[in-house]
Amino acid sequence: MTEPKIVLDCRGLTCPQPVLRAKELLDSMAQGAVEVLVDNEAARSNLERFGKSQGLAVASHSAGETHQVTISKSTGEEASKAPASEDYRCNLPGTGLIIVIPAETMGRGNEALGAVLMRAYIKTIKSLSPLPARIFFYNTGIKITASESDLVAPLQELEGLGVEIYSCGTCLDFFNLKDDLLVGKTTNMFEIMDAMAQAARVVSPY
Repeated sequence: MTEPKIVLDCRGLTCPQPVLRAKELLDSMAQGAVEVLVDNEAARSNLERFGKSQGLAVASHSAGETHQVTISKSTGEEASKAPASEDYRCNLPGTGLIIVIPAETMGRGNEALGAVLMRAYIKTIKSLSPLPARIFFYNTGIKITASESDLVAPLQELEGLGVEIYSCGTCLDFFNLKDDLLVGKTTNMFEIMDAMAQAARVVSPY
């Protein structure tokens, strides 16, 4: 019996959207194949790495500017684990977009409301196209990356999609959380300042 195949046309989409869409389809399938059409080499390479990192069968074919990557899933195979960040590095111009998060809450005013807004903000980042190149957490913002919460999983997913996540080492030390970091890596003020100076855009929810 031939396994079902879904054709996913991702031509014109920037990296890593083709990977994200293929993963969503595979997660919803018990078995079958997703044939992804892309029009750039970075997307083709990332799709192949994604499939192989999940232990799935991968086949690719190119015709002109269109690359066809087929990822097949058999019964019982999963495609939901977070991939390694190096497998999803996108070829963004320069350092692309950088997000800086300097607090646990979003905006100024009511702290409870600010915490709700911050949760929504971080969970919405994956919908950006293209995704940010890096996210920096500092001051009380590092408590988001160094405490058990429902924000750790979304950040780990972003990291798996190639977003580099950093927390200020001085801030972690100040709050005695250096050994509690749950996602990303530690960084210093020079790296934060250098990345912000070279970024095409820097945005912040605060």
